[in-house]
Amino acid sequence: MVKDQLRRRGIRNERVLEAFRTAPREKFVAPEDQERAHDDEPLKIGYGQTISQPYIVALTCQALDPAPSDCVLEIGAGSGYETAILASLCRKVVSIERVPELCDSARRRLGELGITNAQVLLSDGTLGAPDFAPFDAIAVTAAAPDLPVPLAGQLRANGRMVIPIGNRVVQELFLYRKPPDGPMSREKLCDCRFVSLIGRHGFPDPAAS
Repeated sequence: MVKDQLRRRGIRNERVLEAFRTAPREKFVAPEDQERAHDDEPLKIGYGQTISQPYIVALTCQALDPAPSDCVLEIGAGSGYETAILASLCRKVVSIERVPELCDSARRRLGELGITNAQVLLSDGTLGAPDFAPFDAIAVTAAAPDLPVPLAGQLRANGRMVIPIGNRVVQELFLYRKPPDGPMSREKLCDCRFVSLIGRHGFPDPAAS
């Protein structure tokens, strides 16, 4: 996967590539998808959610480029795979998941792998985690209609955020940078398609309508 999918598609950050070598993706997919665990495609994990394709996870991590001393916020823990990748790259990961069953299973998987520097919270991810802010980097794993104001406010000066923005069908993946002074800048990384970011500063929950 690292050689044929990630490096071939332009992932050059050696710390990120090593993180992928050490994180067993097969531990984070459904039992029926074990043979497809290392394919470069998203896979369903239940509750209308997916585990992102490896390339998108790698592209996100490479763009964020977290330092070993950084504290990173992840919005959308899912099965915990990207959480595990980020945890091997930085000092601490705070991850938010809105689906109770996924929150519990992500905690269990991370615990089984002995990952102690990642904390998974059950909450509305669009509100961020103000008790742990500010963050050096933020990874958002669901598509928002616009940049959630609370997340931008919890990013440290010189911090980075990767987030997909668009409608429920088509989005673009952006890297935002927050300078010490002035407005945030953004750079498009690629076109993408994510599940929707549900919450107060995201899309409304279809189940609530």
